[in-house]
Amino acid sequence: MAIDAYLTVIDRWRLRDFPAAPGRSALVESGPGFHIVGLRVSQEFWDADLAEVAEAAEDFEAELTVLVQALSLRWGEPETIDLADHLERTARGLPVRPPLDTLCGYVPRMHGWRVQGRWIGVGVGQGARELPFQLLVAVGEEAAV
Repeated sequence: MAIDAYLTVIDRWRLRDFPAAPGRSALVESGPGFHIVGLRVSQEFWDADLAEVAEAAEDFEAELTVLVQALSLRWGEPETIDLADHLERTARGLPVRPPLDTLCGYVPRMHGWRVQGRWIGVGVGQGARELPFQLLVAVGEEAAV
């Protein structure tokens, strides 16, 4: 998918109402106050060599960089949200607000903007070495972060 297509998807989900109850489909998880959308998902890496995994990581990071640049032209410089603290809170059984409770399990940091009462974040993650890379956008209520 090209950057223009990503921007179209982001705009569509940025404006969409949040559901009253949690729901999930192939590339989307939504709930009260949030949407998480997979813009691009790689293959799994169960039998891949480390070079193949590293190449995929570089490709996804490069695509994220271009997407952050495009969104920064629209909304200014992003804030960077380190999700490590949220992951630690989750591991200790402490509450973490959606969508950060889900994101922190596989995205180490997000680049985010506050736009018209909503928070929009993008990031790349991989839950474990053998799992797919994911380029994600998260949309949440402005107070989500």
